[in-house]
Amino acid sequence: MTRRTLLRSSAIAAGIAAAGAQPAPASAAAPAAASAAGRTDGTDLVLLGTAAGPVPSSGRFGIASALVVRGNVYMVDCGRGAVSQYVRAGLDPVRLKGVFVTHLHADHIADYFNLAMYMAPVILSQTGAIPRIDVYGPPSAGALPDVPGAKWVAPHRPTPGLADLTRLSNEAMAYSSNTFIAERIGFDPAAALRVNEIKLPDVGASPTGDTAPVMKPFPVMSNDDVEVTAILVSHGVVFPSLAYRFETEHGSVVFSGDTTLTPNIPTLADGADILVHEAGDPQWWHEHGASEHFVEHMRATHTDVLELGTVARQSGVDSLVLSHIGDFQSHAQWERRARTSAHNAGYRGRMIVGKDLMRLRVQR
Repeated sequence: MTRRTLLRSSAIAAGIAAAGAQPAPASAAAPAAASAAGRTDGTDLVLLGTAAGPVPSSGRFGIASALVVRGNVYMVDCGRGAVSQYVRAGLDPVRLKGVFVTHLHADHIADYFNLAMYMAPVILSQTGAIPRIDVYGPPSAGALPDVPGAKWVAPHRPTPGLADLTRLSNEAMAYSSNTFIAERIGFDPAAALRVNEIKLPDVGASPTGDTAPVMKPFPVMSNDDVEVTAILVSHGVVFPSLAYRFETEHGSVVFSGDTTLTPNIPTLADGADILVHEAGDPQWWHEHGASEHFVEHMRATHTDVLELGTVARQSGVDSLVLSHIGDFQSHAQWERRARTSAHNAGYRGRMIVGKDLMRLRVQR
């Protein structure tokens, strides 16, 4: 790319950045104060989006979180609207150092390739260089369960992993990207993503058998900010489905990903300062006329909110934050269910129902 082309690309991206970088309205500000967005003296957890599942929500954006360590940002999942929420939270695109995908369900990756399409040009405009954003996530499952009569999508490649997801997304967007390249203001978006498919330890896990056997956490990456470990969790037929633990000098944060009850979460989260955990409410669905098949699906693939107090107590965490929740009931109702769960389990730590753009200080 010539200097002239780079400058023209930067100018276009600067316009994009200026258009998208409006401050969040006061009503959307994080309860723990968005004024802390630019600080570089500690670790903050920012809930970018807290919505569960594919159903559009007016009150919550798609599931995505950010751990901000001394100003550097590490994202976990990229649900619907994650890139916009990143900007609304006041986070610096240039300080995005890593992205961690728990599993490849659409609600966790809806905005994934938008990091390359929209975030990367902004970083280019500010630095003069195409970024290299490290992305960590699942490899191909390798197989699907035997379901008689199932008509698989893309039967020639039915289980793409993170690398294939990136490549195929780039190919699908090729015309858009190539028109900008032809006008000498664009670049190959995939060049901004450095994909690291996570190598799983040999613990007997299988896409058609036990997807999350009892196991010990294993290392994913480490640098001067964080040490990241992972563990397999049980989320229906999804394989692999991962939970992550981030160790920083200021404290530890665990993200459950999507999971039903599994002993692997207390193993990974043992003694953590914050556990960000998904929550479902199959009882609510049962009481409101959902089919028994759907209710059973929710029990088999997600964690009942009424069990979270037990998970928190077994994990020995200081705080459990509910995320990946639905708007089918109010925030106050989620809070009541969470308090009931904590009381029944004898958990005396904090139970916090997440809100979009909520910011929590991480400290031991």
